[in-house]
Amino acid sequence: MVGQEFSADGGAIRYWISCACPKAPQLVFLPGLTADHRLFDKQIGHFESRASCLVWDPPSHGLSRPFKLGWSMADLARLLHAILQREGLTHPVLIGQSMGGYVAQAYLDLYPGEAAGFISIDSCPLQRVYYTSAELWALKHTRAIYQSIPWKMLLDIGSRGCATSSYGQELMRRMMSDYSKQEYIDLAVCGYRALAEAVLADRPYRIDCPALLICGDRDAAGSAKRYNRAWERRAGLPMRWIEGAGHNANTDASEYVNRLIGQFVDKLVPGSILSHAATETQPHVAR
Repeated sequence: MVGQEFSADGGAIRYWISCACPKAPQLVFLPGLTADHRLFDKQIGHFESRASCLVWDPPSHGLSRPFKLGWSMADLARLLHAILQREGLTHPVLIGQSMGGYVAQAYLDLYPGEAAGFISIDSCPLQRVYYTSAELWALKHTRAIYQSIPWKMLLDIGSRGCATSSYGQELMRRMMSDYSKQEYIDLAVCGYRALAEAVLADRPYRIDCPALLICGDRDAAGSAKRYNRAWERRAGLPMRWIEGAGHNANTDASEYVNRLIGQFVDKLVPGSILSHAATETQPHVAR
């Protein structure tokens, strides 16, 4: 992977890209709130030799700091689009974990017909119909709760709450530890507010490409499991529950998630050989 930098009004955005042959699948990995490109290390290592892969540190995350806070989901989608256009990735498969899935849906809404596919990993729908007014109010009023929790406790809650495997928990703790407590809180508050405002915008957020929903059956982040059940039922999208995995299912069951990604992409791209197994056995989640 080659590191690149993209200059924007709010600051510089860091991203990493590997380019295979022009006909290779284009996989774009979008980390969740407060995570960074390391969240997808197991996916990049698996796919980078056979696909054109791009992963970013979203604005205000990881090495894309300092970056002015106050961005919206649409802002992130526009910045992502500019980066993909710069790199010639015009038919990407957008693979978003948690907030990365929201960014992907905003991208689909703003640039219909451009994405080849969408994979949601422990993310949720953006359509207004799925959310109660109380849930949206709570998303916009999180600062006091975070401020009241000691930083060490926040690290414990964040790492253990996002992953069930030792690898996933340690990775999340490392990513969180790169922030000061105040940086982390400011970023989390900005992200939750951006989510609430995106939902309240009440846009169609139509998924106009093949899609796959992936969710850990031990995902304890908010109401993610309830939202995914409703998303599957209402939108008729295929759903894969990952046994034993938490909110960062791609770190808890990386081999199985990689297999699902490969099988999904192989159905979209003629000649693609990303999958390495024909069966879909449930994973063993390392403890």
